[in-house]
Amino acid sequence: MPIQTVEPQRLYRQIAEQLRSLISKGEFAAGKRLPAERDLAKQLGVSRPSVREALIALEVEGWVEVRTGSGVYVLDRSNQVQRKNGPQIASTEWGPLELIRARRVVEGEIASMAAVQAKRKDIDAMRKAIDAMKSDAGRGVLPLEGDRAFHTAIVEACGNVVLIETVQSFWDSRRGPLFTRLGGYFETMKSWQSAIDEHEAIYAAICAHDGAAARAAMHAHMDKSHTRFSASWRRAKTS
Repeated sequence: MPIQTVEPQRLYRQIAEQLRSLISKGEFAAGKRLPAERDLAKQLGVSRPSVREALIALEVEGWVEVRTGSGVYVLDRSNQVQRKNGPQIASTEWGPLELIRARRVVEGEIASMAAVQAKRKDIDAMRKAIDAMKSDAGRGVLPLEGDRAFHTAIVEACGNVVLIETVQSFWDSRRGPLFTRLGGYFETMKSWQSAIDEHEAIYAAICAHDGAAARAAMHAHMDKSHTRFSASWRRAKTS
């Protein structure tokens, strides 16, 4: 047998594989509810965010169903036809909650740099992006494009190609099936209004050329984003 290439696995994929194996062996029967996130995290010795990412991966792959207000249930796959055109999770896809934590570190420093280096055109681009977010939200449209434009304007103010491409890679991952599915449960017009207010705070600090305040505002934004995506399934889409 030829030697196969060994690839490092994301933690959420390792968790998903173990749960998938247990489901296949009948440890968790079709139609039954899986243990709560906190219980799975304790049994597996991992964080709750990692368990959440694994459960979202299993849902995308058709192994479980998340029922908001109730829990996560095992699907009956006995007669399930493989979906050839369904969303596929690449082995390199980052976990959404892990991504937010990484963005906190990187974009916090980027915001601080931007506060010192931003020129008028950069400030104008940030303002235009926030206004676009408000316009979309006012029409009931998730303001994803304005959100990306805002964070892109901040990193472009730093004039560092490596940082620009790094932030672009963050946003490319934001469009993956894991983040899209997670957002489907926890992104609402109310949550986006909170996010817009957080962007305004970042913008104000950059306009004031206050690096420490810009870093703190970006950290606060990422922390609140992480909290929104980590809310109980029972509270998802309640507003």
